[in-house]
Amino acid sequence: MKVEIWSDVACPFCYIGKHRFEEALSQFGHGDKVEIIYRSFQLDPNAEKHPTKDAYTAIAEKYGVSREQSIAMHEDIVRQGKEAGIDYHFDSMIMTNTMDAHRLIHFAGQHGKRDKVAELLFKAYFTDGKNVSEKDTLLAVAAEAGLDREAAAQMLESTQFTSEVEQEMREANQLGCRGVPFFVFNRKYAVGGAQQPEMFLEVLDKAWKEENPLTVLTPEGGEGLCTDDSCGIGEK
Repeated sequence: MKVEIWSDVACPFCYIGKHRFEEALSQFGHGDKVEIIYRSFQLDPNAEKHPTKDAYTAIAEKYGVSREQSIAMHEDIVRQGKEAGIDYHFDSMIMTNTMDAHRLIHFAGQHGKRDKVAELLFKAYFTDGKNVSEKDTLLAVAAEAGLDREAAAQMLESTQFTSEVEQEMREANQLGCRGVPFFVFNRKYAVGGAQQPEMFLEVLDKAWKEENPLTVLTPEGGEGLCTDDSCGIGEK
């Protein structure tokens, strides 16, 4: 079974959704048979690499509220994050462009480390206050994930994986994605948002049963099979 997850490193609910989905997967009886693929989505492809405004101010201006209101708006996300094992630090967060971060995730995918790099990038962005568009930050993440630092540096110096990132964003739109996180199960069911683990588990069960229908091996008329409340007692 395949689950594709469209998300952006700059999306706080993507980080929460990732952890909630992983909790559901840990409770799912066939988790080792589920292929997880992290897909690219940029909430703001035109974001500057070196912004001049802090996150609270930028969000305040975007939604036309005061900075104090912006801070209050983030408090609930902080609470939800703690419940999911995430430590948000919006006061030090740098709202930067995430294209190179997504390219690094694609690079990591060639070495079976998409999930590891995605997790480290989320942490760098939301917890450590790192600028994930800067080469040094990305190379530190690559090294921590066990990737070849020199190979990662060469990739970042090029335009490799840019077209793949853009293609996955177009594909998300074609699938009806209007925001992230966006979870697609076997290209049949889609779940939008950072839902609770119970819902993810329900969809996992449903998709799995449809992919792997139960095969009944009991022969017709076989012994020891109750068909009514008498269980055939007294019949000859």
